[in-house]
Amino acid sequence: MVGKTTSRLLFLYLPILACFLPCSCYSSMVLSEENGGHDNEIKGMFVFGSSLVDNGNNNFLPNSMAKANYFPYGIDFPFGPSGRFTNGKNVIDLLGDQLHLPFIPAFADPSTRGIRMIHGVNYASGASGILDDTGLLAGEVISLNQQIRNFETVTLPELEAEMGMQSRELLKNYLFVVGTGGNDYTFNYFLKPSNESVSLEAFTANLTHSLSKQLKKLYNLGGRKFVLMSVNPIGCYPMVKAASNGRCNYALNKAAHLFNAHLKSLVDAIKPKMTGFKDTSNACCEVGSLREGGNGMLCKRDGTVCEERNSHLFFDGLHPTEAVNILIASKAYNSSFKTEAYPMNIKQLAMH
Repeated sequence: MVGKTTSRLLFLYLPILACFLPCSCYSSMVLSEENGGHDNEIKGMFVFGSSLVDNGNNNFLPNSMAKANYFPYGIDFPFGPSGRFTNGKNVIDLLGDQLHLPFIPAFADPSTRGIRMIHGVNYASGASGILDDTGLLAGEVISLNQQIRNFETVTLPELEAEMGMQSRELLKNYLFVVGTGGNDYTFNYFLKPSNESVSLEAFTANLTHSLSKQLKKLYNLGGRKFVLMSVNPIGCYPMVKAASNGRCNYALNKAAHLFNAHLKSLVDAIKPKMTGFKDTSNACCEVGSLREGGNGMLCKRDGTVCEERNSHLFFDGLHPTEAVNILIASKAYNSSFKTEAYPMNIKQLAMH
């Protein structure tokens, strides 16, 4: 709930592989609760997803065929092959560099306990997806649901004991990075005959609905800053083009585009609920209807009003509550994102 604590919801769309296909992007949702006087510096990251962000978890899965623990993987990485599916650092490592964080340890590594978890943990598993049955053709994988259970049942209790504080206070300065979705198409939808009767739109809607529940789970556990990675143009991957005489696969690219569109819609739909707004569609006050001589927009004179005003998005039929105005004012004053305050925020303006 938004009260004395100001909640801020920020969205940023950053292009990746722009030279490949300009429609590809990271969609990052940053949700933070700011308390005056508290240090909001990012303390670490909890990472969930597939091989794009896996940093070695699959190395510890004896029955997994999705491993990158051999050369030439890691040829440019300081410690050689590590389970990262690239020649050097992956995007999580590079994001950590920007945030001045050390390498985030893999959950499946038995040594990732106690003080080693203080800067976060990586739970990602190559070939996994949003759905539990994605990637099973690659043998053993850790699904996104299981990754979240690992965070909840193992890491969180240990971290609370190590840090001596409750998760609500502890987790507000950690990033929750979720990079998954592509495998649900390449290793699930387009491979299983049972999916032939399911439309791409219906499958994608189910996919993002599942992801929505998983994000809410992380939010309820204490996560407040989320980064969601969109799906790359999977129809133009080298493995796909090799099987298609050098051509991109239109159906796969369409799936990626559809998922990314649903992802943006998911962010728009979930952000009010994840900042404490339980009611995002109804007026808080009793609005005078046209039938009753009102205008359908303004509150009735001396009419009834809801008790939980800070949990409502709208106060009357048109205008936001004070809680929403707090968010707007906070963005206008503090935001560094050009999509929210252009060309500068009010704090910067005041210094000119």
